[in-house]
Amino acid sequence: MDRIRVALAEDSVLLREGVSRLVASNEDFELVGAACDLPELLALVGAERPDVVITDIRMPPTGTNEGIQAAGWLRENYPKVGVVVLSQYTAPGYAMELLERGSSGRAYLLKERVGSVDELARAIRAVAAGGSVIDPVVVDELVRSRSRHQQSSLAQLTPRETEILAEMAQGKSNAAIAAELTVSERAVEKHTNSIFAKLGLSEEQDLNRRVKAVLLYLSEAQDS
Repeated sequence: MDRIRVALAEDSVLLREGVSRLVASNEDFELVGAACDLPELLALVGAERPDVVITDIRMPPTGTNEGIQAAGWLRENYPKVGVVVLSQYTAPGYAMELLERGSSGRAYLLKERVGSVDELARAIRAVAAGGSVIDPVVVDELVRSRSRHQQSSLAQLTPRETEILAEMAQGKSNAAIAAELTVSERAVEKHTNSIFAKLGLSEEQDLNRRVKAVLLYLSEAQDS
């Protein structure tokens, strides 16, 4: 089985070395290079054509949202390259910005949790396969934000449907959601179809419905 080729962008030397070691310690991954700013990352991608890019959300030259810019550039130029964005921010704004052009092949993780080899490896494998992952801590913040938004357009969802949508926002499949909530996969499918119908997404293709439902969920939480 071919290893997943990974490129890293992080301006902190300590974090760059730490994440490099985490990636190198997994026999399924191959670290093809590390960059310390956005221009260096783009050059690295062009030269090495990695399967996945792990990037800090803020780095030189401006220290604002270079990681999000890199994800957008990759979506246009190398759409098959997955992106794992590392952030210290739990507020939903950055996650929304990352996913607004599509959630496939995108992950949003918190730096404080990157110490977990399994968590980072799961995200790398997920985006390499075209999936998406949002850190559960960020999802929890979205749920809390949404609960304060009494007039949310998602208020028509039942508590169980809201719970399933929160799991969906983490990039989980119906089978994974069923295992997490200890219910049958058929029950999850039934609730998911109900969510799509209530949000007016019943005529969309399944992948588009999942993406749009998650984006609506995130946008409502952000507005609260």
